[in-house]
Amino acid sequence: MHIYDVIVIGGGPCGLAMGVELAKSGMDYLILEKGNLTESIRNYPRRMRFFSTAENIEIGGIPFAISEVKASRNEALQYYRKVAGYYNLNFKLFIDVDRAEKQPDGTFLTYTNDGQIFQSKNVVLATGYFDVPRLLNVPGENLPNVSHYYDEPFKYSYTNVVLVGGSNSSVEAALELYRHDAHVTIVHKEADFRTKVKYWLVPDVKNRVKEGKIHTRFNSVTEAIEPGRMLIRNTETGETEWLPADFVFLLVGYLPDEHLLTRCGVELDPATKVPTFNTENFETNVPGLYLCGTVMAGIFTEKVFIENGRDHAAAIADHLAGREIRTVKELIDRI
Repeated sequence: MHIYDVIVIGGGPCGLAMGVELAKSGMDYLILEKGNLTESIRNYPRRMRFFSTAENIEIGGIPFAISEVKASRNEALQYYRKVAGYYNLNFKLFIDVDRAEKQPDGTFLTYTNDGQIFQSKNVVLATGYFDVPRLLNVPGENLPNVSHYYDEPFKYSYTNVVLVGGSNSSVEAALELYRHDAHVTIVHKEADFRTKVKYWLVPDVKNRVKEGKIHTRFNSVTEAIEPGRMLIRNTETGETEWLPADFVFLLVGYLPDEHLLTRCGVELDPATKVPTFNTENFETNVPGLYLCGTVMAGIFTEKVFIENGRDHAAAIADHLAGREIRTVKELIDRI
């Protein structure tokens, strides 16, 4: 069996950034991705634009040219593929990893769900967080008209759509759905939209609410979902209400795959799910096993993005190569 210097699990922006740094360092590596490259971005809403400016999500020193102020989903998909091609990154696609196990000789065996095994001296987990939605654990959450991912508006024209959540994903979906003739209601547990909503969306959504074109139920939580309707409860008054709901989007966030981490031997904080790792070189409690990107954030996924996650790759590569570690922006100090 060929022994790689490094197996990188995850082919998103941070996994690709890791591959670039390893390629620059002359290491023998392989990226394993369970979908296609940047699969999580491919699953974003089709007309989504990034909050960050293009230079903040560039990787590998390759400029990211865009047509407008903010990059679109399609532009990002094309950009990261071009970077992968430019560096001739070594990857295998549609390989779903089950676990990586440290062996008595110090190497790792990475097992896939289709029976393949890869051997390496080190492993980097760069699996992000978009694959595991936060669950409400309410009756009806698994109904076919309920989803944790919003795609595009045309399917939902002239239907009753309920969006649960008050952050970017919910606000963007609400505005797009309203403009494509859906009857939209936002249910949010707080008294107003989240403060981190993209600044250019705030006046738009608040004006639509004021006009009665988008409906809101603040200070409200979901109690149950049934075909065609949804039960909510006001947390201040205790009153319940059935909302018409042909479709329901539970856009309340996502989490890293804690089960994959534990199967790899990584220790997690029981409350926050933050894994144990060295904040300078990102090595976990398992020597030779590293974390890159949002996978290290536990429940605090809002603290690690492409912007700072891409910097982890350089620090990991420096540590693996025995070089002095380049400074990483301290944007995870509260994790």
